[in-house]
Amino acid sequence: MPKELTQPFNKGELNPYNEFFSGTTYLNMLSKNDTIWNSSIGNVTFEKNARTNWHKHSGGQILLVTAGEGRYQEKGQEKRILKAGDIVKIPPNVVHWHGASPKSEFAHISIETNLPNNQTTWLEKVTDEEYLKNEK
Repeated sequence: MPKELTQPFNKGELNPYNEFFSGTTYLNMLSKNDTIWNSSIGNVTFEKNARTNWHKHSGGQILLVTAGEGRYQEKGQEKRILKAGDIVKIPPNVVHWHGASPKSEFAHISIETNLPNNQTTWLEKVTDEEYLKNEK
């Protein structure tokens, strides 16, 4: 049995948004949106090869990488390797994807900013060709 990914938060339950992902992910909502903080914060755990579809957030998003090795790519840009301690600030309406590497699970804290008006627009799946480009 594979060793559980060591991360600071519980990985949670199967992600209810998995229809917008390739592979299996888990979600632990740490803080839901409310009228005081106007943000939501969730711990998202990705199994190896799991990734989001291409998508954008009208109010932006911040990712705080907590464990494993992941990938992040903005449309038209090179893919980035993400490791624990990395921070990704995604401006509003930038089309992007993020997820685990082919060889490692991955976890990040997702902060949805500028709520309640931040809407996520889910787009097409990231192809295997896009996902695996420049992987060794």
